[in-house]
Amino acid sequence: MSILDQLPERISGPAAWTGRDLQHRTDLWTVHLTHEDVQDLEAAALHYLSLDRDIGEITAADFPLARFGEHLRRLKDKLLHGTGFEVLRGLPIGRYDRKLAATIFCGVGAHLGSARSQNAEGHILGHVRDTGASSRDPHTRIYQTAERQSFHTDSADVVGLLCLQNAREGGDSLLVSAVSIYNRMRAERPDLLERLFDPIATDRRGEVPPGAKPYMEIPVLNWHEGKLTVFYQRQYIESAQRFEDAMRLTPEHVEALDLFDALAEDPGMHVRMRLEPGDMQFVYNHTQLHDRTAFVDWPEPSRRRHLLRLWLSPQGDRELPPCFEERYGSIEVGNRGGIVTKHTALSAPIE
Repeated sequence: MSILDQLPERISGPAAWTGRDLQHRTDLWTVHLTHEDVQDLEAAALHYLSLDRDIGEITAADFPLARFGEHLRRLKDKLLHGTGFEVLRGLPIGRYDRKLAATIFCGVGAHLGSARSQNAEGHILGHVRDTGASSRDPHTRIYQTAERQSFHTDSADVVGLLCLQNAREGGDSLLVSAVSIYNRMRAERPDLLERLFDPIATDRRGEVPPGAKPYMEIPVLNWHEGKLTVFYQRQYIESAQRFEDAMRLTPEHVEALDLFDALAEDPGMHVRMRLEPGDMQFVYNHTQLHDRTAFVDWPEPSRRRHLLRLWLSPQGDRELPPCFEERYGSIEVGNRGGIVTKHTALSAPIE
């Protein structure tokens, strides 16, 4: 029996959007912070900083919001059950030092979920910038370069970005619905769609938990308890083929992955945006994929493209299939995701 016999012909709901639907409806996914919102966020951050504790320890209770907390409750619902993304625009970071900006960002994140480690060093606050690393090195994470990424998911339930500085040219953010890609492939190439439910090896890029293989074997698409969940990073799927014992990609798998990528690249399918300094973007990894175009940076080090990143695990989220334990270690709702090795110690580096 085919896996498709167990799946719906079409998945409906707010997460099944297309770029054609939303590209010019920015009012549906952009929230402009008011003066009162900003005051609320600044007061909460100054309160936390007065406690003289590491930013990595921040909780929602430590970041008390008089009014904006209600919007963050709605945002969490939009991520888990709605369109799956939102941009908060208008944080005046030009008047903040790095520590205050990071505290506001981490405080907002704490109202959405628990922060997770983003690398083997245990950093819960990531820095997305071109470090000069080579993408040809199988241990390089693509966000450490200025090159085009590809549509992918991160290893957490929710990913958040705070733009500190954008590039001179490029570096645009792109989002696409995995649900809508499923619907297109189900209608046009169900034979290839079926291959995306097969286990596929994905490279861990050297960040290997104790006792684990240097790669994971998780299907691109997973159907569990009535929900479609995506897990995808094409470059890491291809680099996993360097391991002799990793399952080989068949021509049918490659064709399926190529079609998946082509649909994501279709301008009618994805939304494109340019994050400006002060923008906070939050994306739900289980229904959405994100991407970034290549960029040319400013020559001055102080002006180079720089974003802060959070990985979050919200309470009340969906259950994940057991295969995600390969990536998350635990799939306990509200306490999963991130990268943990035997050397991991959590911290929130400001620089």
